[in-house]
Amino acid sequence: MSDQVQIKDVQDIVIRFSGDSGDGMQLSGTLFSSLSAILGNQIATFPDFPAEIRAPQGTLSGVSGYQMQVGKSVYNSGGKSDVLIAMNPAALKVNAKHLKPNSVIIIDTDSFAKRDLEKADFKTEAPFVELSLTTQQIVAVPISTLTKESLSDFDLDMKSKIRCKNMFALGLVCWLFNRPIDVVNEMLSNKFSKKPILAQANLTVLANGYNYGQNRDMTVTSYRIESLNMEKGFYMDVNGNTATAYGLIAAAEKSGLQLFLGSYPITPATDILHELVKRKDLGVKVIQAEDEIAGVCTAIGASFAGDLAVTTTSGPGLALKGEAIGLAVMAELPLVVVDVQRGGPSTGLPTKTEQTDLRQALYGRNGESPIVVIAASSPTNCFDSAYWASKLALEHITPVILLTDSYIANGASAWKIPNLKNYPQIIPHTIDQYSGSDWNVATRDESTFARYWAAAGTEGYTHRIGGLERDYKTGAISTDPDNHQKMVDTRKEKIARIANFIPEQTVLGEESADTLIIGWGGTYGHLREAVELMNRGSKKVAFTHFTFISPLPKNTGDILRKYKKIIVAEQNNGQFAGYLSEQFSNLPIVKYNVVNGQPFTVSELTDFFTKEIEG
Repeated sequence: MSDQVQIKDVQDIVIRFSGDSGDGMQLSGTLFSSLSAILGNQIATFPDFPAEIRAPQGTLSGVSGYQMQVGKSVYNSGGKSDVLIAMNPAALKVNAKHLKPNSVIIIDTDSFAKRDLEKADFKTEAPFVELSLTTQQIVAVPISTLTKESLSDFDLDMKSKIRCKNMFALGLVCWLFNRPIDVVNEMLSNKFSKKPILAQANLTVLANGYNYGQNRDMTVTSYRIESLNMEKGFYMDVNGNTATAYGLIAAAEKSGLQLFLGSYPITPATDILHELVKRKDLGVKVIQAEDEIAGVCTAIGASFAGDLAVTTTSGPGLALKGEAIGLAVMAELPLVVVDVQRGGPSTGLPTKTEQTDLRQALYGRNGESPIVVIAASSPTNCFDSAYWASKLALEHITPVILLTDSYIANGASAWKIPNLKNYPQIIPHTIDQYSGSDWNVATRDESTFARYWAAAGTEGYTHRIGGLERDYKTGAISTDPDNHQKMVDTRKEKIARIANFIPEQTVLGEESADTLIIGWGGTYGHLREAVELMNRGSKKVAFTHFTFISPLPKNTGDILRKYKKIIVAEQNNGQFAGYLSEQFSNLPIVKYNVVNGQPFTVSELTDFFTKEIEG
């Protein structure tokens, strides 16, 4: 390494790969995050896709990004970047406001010609001056040219050669962070195992990118990231959608039931469908239906037949599924609905993140139709949340909506593969649990109000059930007003009693503080970091983050009434804050609401919290 390169030891660092959709930044980012996890770092990633499938090349609307935070104590994908890889001027311009002072910027000089600058709406031919990037360290490399030269002897067309430039950039980044490339070599070899010439081309370019940094005299800061002494076990780099799929599979195995998915593709939930369709070896059954309504209805049919039934969607699809979910409430059938939230309303921002479906999940059906709602808090927590959603659905014979969001669904973290023996049992509330002899479709456990579920076709348990109100005792269709009131009350109480079967709420941070920060769902990482930063300073706060939303944990009221001020931070206009106010009167709630399609930033959170504490 050049004597001019200063090596800086860091506990954590934020890196962002950025370029056109076709520049391969998602792949480069994924490979580097996986490499970091293998080398003993915690990681949190944030793939930031453009809304257009393929915007005009080099334009601002076509910029695709992949951000990660790597280090020893990582809760989120980070705020401003320490290192930016900008493959064109548009990527530089879009990300300029997210750069730290003295950060490192790697650019492909071949993509910074006058024509490229004009596409990105630069007014001058001095982009760094125009953007006031005066303290940053610029690593200007002709990446495209060097990539083509690296592959001059390869029998590939020019388009295929240029597509390898993301590996040259990745090689440079591996050099910058003192990372060995042998692990990346293995990952690339596996990825392109069926196309040996592409595998060799990418390996060659990767090595040349690394060697370019190693052999050139560049005055730039290089980084060495401290590793974490991680608990022994098998780890993998997993995103939230994949973890959700694994959690559902685990629940099916634990419950002794087959897993059925009835779904329709929708961004950003489709990857759950893609993952589960590959798992025929585990007995998973998947139907890609013709639309959202058909998807949920096939799942309801599978539930009637005795399967662990699941449907996956995002906000617009959840709206379409509303009537059928109401049918599952009325029929009292177990069903898991996974809603990967995205920007709305309508088609909105399909590739951006929000928390705006909470009210829809709680109340988006006709009639009084209470339902269980839980929310995953991180990519790896999606596994546990999917497991819990399945457990509650099967043991209490009710639909459950699991809310994730685009940020944690596409983001990844290092995940220790769990031992299922350490997870709670799942015992479906079937007729096997019934000791009586006079079962009918309305027979229920009076302690939980969960009815005894009989799979269609079970000998001796022939029955029919539908969306019409039924008599509390006999299960026959009923229009009696008193009976309907009793059934409405029963369905409500059935959900309320589930609070006896979920963990109590815990508080982190300074429990003796006067101010409580509240979050739910995928904002956990940013809120946790903000709280820890404040508690290391002079402003002390407590923090509690909700996974179980309907019903709320039993001790929620006791916790909330301890504090003089409660700040509820969420990526909507105050849906959870309003829900808490409905459940508990006269709470001293202050709302922090940002709905911009992007994750929270820790600096903005700490600024707001500090001002509120100071009054």
